[in-house]
Amino acid sequence: MEISDVNTKPVQSLASGLAGALALTLVHETARRFIPEAPRADLLGMRAIAKIMESAGQKPPADDELHTLALAGDVVSNAAYYSLVGLARDQDTRLVGSALGALAGLGAVLLPGPMGLGKAPSARTPATVAMTIGWYFIGGLAAGSLLHWWRKQA
Repeated sequence: MEISDVNTKPVQSLASGLAGALALTLVHETARRFIPEAPRADLLGMRAIAKIMESAGQKPPADDELHTLALAGDVVSNAAYYSLVGLARDQDTRLVGSALGALAGLGAVLLPGPMGLGKAPSARTPATVAMTIGWYFIGGLAAGSLLHWWRKQA
């Protein structure tokens, strides 16, 4: 079997999802160092991991290791989510990616409180809410744009 015989669509979808997830994580991690009201997705991830470990009777690791695990988990889960852009028609990948991002941002604002992770990391101020939704939107747009570009190359 030659490389040209392999269906590249799943690979392109996953790689596009990864690009979107990395863009999102880069924005989050950079902004949290400079903008006081920036969303703290890292804290939500750390809290989620600690909560799961504690419910399993395990002691969560130190904050540095917990932060690393949270970032890795964010990248993997967001990459998988953003890779759904691959289900879109060629001409709709940017629109679908943007919609996926906006929906993820809304979820990041609305779900942590009911999940017992606290509201402050993603919704403490109107600016935090706007940044949360906007940054997830950017990740989705990045995923959709990369996939659009790839498909245009074929």
